[in-house]
Amino acid sequence: IVRYSDVYEAIDNRRHSLDEVSKGLIRFTFGLSKKVMIANVLGEVSAKIFANSYTDNTVAVAWVGAICYSLQIFFDFSGYSDMAIGLGRILGFTFPENFDHPYISKNITEFWRRWHMSLSGFFRDYVYIPMGGSREGNVYLHLGIVFLLTGIWHGANWTFIVWGIWHGCFILIERFLKSKGKLKENPLTWLYTTLIVILGWVMFNSPDVNYGLGFIGRMFGIVKRGQCAYTVRYYLNNYVICMLVFAIAFSIG
Repeated sequence: IVRYSDVYEAIDNRRHSLDEVSKGLIRFTFGLSKKVMIANVLGEVSAKIFANSYTDNTVAVAWVGAICYSLQIFFDFSGYSDMAIGLGRILGFTFPENFDHPYISKNITEFWRRWHMSLSGFFRDYVYIPMGGSREGNVYLHLGIVFLLTGIWHGANWTFIVWGIWHGCFILIERFLKSKGKLKENPLTWLYTTLIVILGWVMFNSPDVNYGLGFIGRMFGIVKRGQCAYTVRYYLNNYVICMLVFAIAFSIG
C-alpha cells in the first residue's frame, strides 16, 4: 500500500540512472524468483492437501499443508512486494519496504510490525490513531476494532474475520502482559508465535470456519482420521523438499 505522501515528490522530480535501473531489475528478479520457485511450488502442495476432506489427512500431512501454506503466502506477498519495489526503482520511485522477516518474531505484536508493514501503517494512521490510539479512550477497544477491520479488509468470508479476531485476541493479551512487565522474549515465545501464526493461516486458507476448525483439530489428532488416501511422501518429492528447506532458511535467516 503506497500512499501519495510516499511518492508525491518523485512524481515530478524522478531521477533515473543505470545504477538505479540495475538495482531495480535485481530486486524485481529476486521477487519473481520467490514467487515462481518457492511460492508456486509450495502452493501446489498446500492446495492439494486443503482440497481433501480434513479427515482424510494424517496428522503429518495436515501439518505439511499448514506449513507449506504459511510459507507460500509469505513468499507470495513478499515476492510481489519485491517486484513492485523493483519496478518502482526502475521508474524512479522509492517505495517503502513491506516485509521484514516476520517469521523470526517472538510475539504477535512484533509479527505485525514485520508483516505487511504498509497495511499495518495504514490502519495505524487512519484507524488506530484517529480513535485515540493508546493515549485517549480504551486502547484495548481500539486494537480490537483495528484487527476486526483487518480481517474484513481481506475479503467477505467469515474465515478472514475469525483470522483477524484470532490475531487481535493475542495482541490484546500481549498488550496486557506488557503493561504488567511480563511480556518476555525467548525461543519458547518464538515457538508460541509461530504456532499462532500457522494456525491463523489455516483458518485464513479454509473455505469456511467449520473446515478450518476441523483441519486444526486434525493437526492435533483431536479429530479422528477417516479414509486416508495418501502419506506425506506423496506430496513431498525431492524437489519440493529442497524448496521447503530453502523457504524455511530464507524466511528465518
